[in-house]
Amino acid sequence: MSKQPERIFIKGNEAIARGALAARCKCFFGYPITPQNDIPEFMSSAMIKAGGDFVQAESEVAAANMLLGAGAAGIRAMTSSSSPGMSLKQEAISYMAGSEVPAVVVNMNRGGPGLGDIGPAQGDYYQSTRGGGHGDYRHFTFGPGTVQEAYDLTIRAFDIAFEHRTPVLILGDAILGQMKEPITPWEPEGVDDEAGRDWAISGRTGGRDKRLIKSLFLAEGELAGQNKHLQAKYDSWTDLAECEQFETQDAELVICAYGSIGRIAKSAVRKFRKEGKKVGLFRPITLYPFPSADLKKLAEEGKRFLTIEHNLGQMVDDVRLAVRTICDSEFFPIYPGNLPTPDELEAPILACLEGK
Repeated sequence: MSKQPERIFIKGNEAIARGALAARCKCFFGYPITPQNDIPEFMSSAMIKAGGDFVQAESEVAAANMLLGAGAAGIRAMTSSSSPGMSLKQEAISYMAGSEVPAVVVNMNRGGPGLGDIGPAQGDYYQSTRGGGHGDYRHFTFGPGTVQEAYDLTIRAFDIAFEHRTPVLILGDAILGQMKEPITPWEPEGVDDEAGRDWAISGRTGGRDKRLIKSLFLAEGELAGQNKHLQAKYDSWTDLAECEQFETQDAELVICAYGSIGRIAKSAVRKFRKEGKKVGLFRPITLYPFPSADLKKLAEEGKRFLTIEHNLGQMVDDVRLAVRTICDSEFFPIYPGNLPTPDELEAPILACLEGK
């Protein structure tokens, strides 16, 4: 008999840490902030056992710049934080985007603005999908909705980071980070720490040409050329956009939601389906690139849309941009500071379904 895959019961935070180790992450730089503290806590021992390096930096700023240095040397490295800490990391992330340094960054979104609270929220969507720091740039952004996805997408994040030489952000929240679910761990095959690293700063030996990684472009037309190059790279990511569609084939109303709110909305959709009401769910898995083409196709089929977010309205802009030539989307906000349940989503869904 074949051996069954191992199943383990873990938090979303630990799943991300384990996914990073499976992806051959060799350095972790972090600083404690709730609700992501399980990640550096796990890494503080597991990273050393895996033969890598763990550093609790003196600040979020320091951790992000350590990540920049490791990535520039071609090392698979990661940092994690939560909302206020992410704000402090933005300068270094902008430098990484501008100099095309690969890195994986995790944000377990908490309530805001300001220090807010330590509960779940989705107020960092704009920051996560619009670059977040200074200048014109984007970075690849995943929005996992399950603990298994948190593990899987962390592995993919490292692959994308190094294939496209870009920071990749994993955007979760306190629900995803703290809840436990069973997952099946796996390890990618053929991970080569040296392949395709002919750009990395590794020490000039053997008479090779010098290598320069920078985000400062002062020569006439040089910065314009770099920005044109970066934009072409971002445009190429369109084919990598991914989403989950649940019961959308015959749906009259499609709920658009991501991450933890996506899974809560899915429970509400299941209940409406049992009652014979034609409701479906569209859940983006890549938040940037946003799966606009898939959403537009649903609009062309005559669907109506209701966007639900744990914020005052952010992803709804991307939904409306995707369907703007055909229709619009209604919007229902869940105010940060409240913990939503499927029952609380039923009233706005029903009202929208009935045209009220």
